[in-house]
Amino acid sequence: MKWTLSQLQKHRSKDFPLDEIVNVDEIKTIDPTIRDASPMHITGRADIDSAKVTFHLKINGYLILPCSRTLVDVKFPINVETTETFLLKSLDYETEEEVHQVKGEVIDLMPVIQEILILEVPMQVFCTDSSEEGAPQSGKDWEVIQERDKEERIDPRLAGLAQFFDQNDPSSDS
Repeated sequence: MKWTLSQLQKHRSKDFPLDEIVNVDEIKTIDPTIRDASPMHITGRADIDSAKVTFHLKINGYLILPCSRTLVDVKFPINVETTETFLLKSLDYETEEEVHQVKGEVIDLMPVIQEILILEVPMQVFCTDSSEEGAPQSGKDWEVIQERDKEERIDPRLAGLAQFFDQNDPSSDS
C-alpha cells in the first residue's frame, strides 16, 4: 500500500482500483490491548489529480481483543469505510475534512490504516458466548439468571408458603 508520486500520476484521470490484503501485525506494538489482527482486506479506489490524491477505502477484517470481564479473547469485526486525502503540494487548503501532507515522493497508506484501526477499538468488549472460557454462570449459592427464567421459577425457600395458600381453608367454607 505504498506508491511513488510518479506511479500515481500515470493513473491521473483514470480508474485506479484498490483490492489488496495487507498484514497489520505492527498494530500490536502500537496498542498493547490488541492481541492479534487478521489480514485486512482493503478495497476501494483512488481519485488522482495534480494537487491531491483521494483514497476511498473499505477495510474488512477482525481484531482479537480481551473481554472486559474475563480477559478471554474476543473476535471484534472491523468493517470501516473512509476517505483519506493526501495533498501533493503544500497549499493553504481549507476544508472540513482531515488531509495528510505528502512527505517526500511516496504515499504510504499503512500508517493511516493503522490509525483507523486503532480508532475502531472500543473502550470495552464483552464475550457473548457462555462457554467454559467465558464468565462463570454459577457458583456456590449463586447463578446468573435471565429475566424470563426469573418469572418462571419459584424460590425454594418460599415453596412451602406457596403450598400453604393452595390448601383449602376450612373456616372460609361458610
